[in-house]
Amino acid sequence: MKEIFDTVSASCSKTTTRAYSTSFSLGIYFLSRKLHRPIYGIYGFVRLADEIVDSFHDFDKKYLLEKFRADTQEAIASRISINPILNSFQEAVHQYNIEWELIDTFLKSMEMDLHQSQYTREHYQEYILGSAEVVGLMCLRVFTDGNADQYEELKPYAMKLGSAFQKVNFLRDVSADYHVLGRTYFPNVNFETFSLQQKEQIQEEIEAEFNQALIGIRKLPLSARRGVYVAYVYYRKLFNRIKKLPAENVMSTRVRIDNMNKIGLMFGSLVKHQLNSL
Repeated sequence: MKEIFDTVSASCSKTTTRAYSTSFSLGIYFLSRKLHRPIYGIYGFVRLADEIVDSFHDFDKKYLLEKFRADTQEAIASRISINPILNSFQEAVHQYNIEWELIDTFLKSMEMDLHQSQYTREHYQEYILGSAEVVGLMCLRVFTDGNADQYEELKPYAMKLGSAFQKVNFLRDVSADYHVLGRTYFPNVNFETFSLQQKEQIQEEIEAEFNQALIGIRKLPLSARRGVYVAYVYYRKLFNRIKKLPAENVMSTRVRIDNMNKIGLMFGSLVKHQLNSL
């Protein structure tokens, strides 16, 4: 029966999420249980595409990404894929009416990683939209569960949260992006001569997005609010640590939060949520 394969597919997406991101896994854990499967499905899809462009250096990335795009389209059209990650994703797409426009925009950003090394302001904004903001919107489709008015109200906040998360990732991973992948996402920034002023400008942009995102988190349905807030707290903590780092150390230090500290942050945020103090 296909139900068995669908269960196996969902398990693959869950395993993928847990293997690649303890922080998002903890955030998903604190969502309402009914949201776990579709959010794992979305994360598994996003992670697989990201791995193609970031990790498969000994293979033809362009071919693999083109095939991944075609396989994604076929999975959605056919409502099945023998790739369990795509099978899990297409299930979420159909259940929550996730638009192809969002998926296509995401895949276009992944394609940018194949050839773009220096980003102009325009390319930077395009990349953030596809790699982060539309992923937030895919998740929002799940969180609002068909409530079109609620989705439209929360849309700008979900985009700000996705953007803030991605920019924190950029700052955290700047050394690997620059030295290993040959990429510089922030426009008009030379990380060989990275200054405090440049760092503060980036941080001000992220701070403003976090502040806007929190407004939207407070308005999320209860089924989603706790888990999203947990992820928010983790990224704010990571961001605060990066802010304390001198500009000249950004290229040599990858800020991390150990698992025990993560768990402490998660439970602290849960207490705050339970006390309605968001």
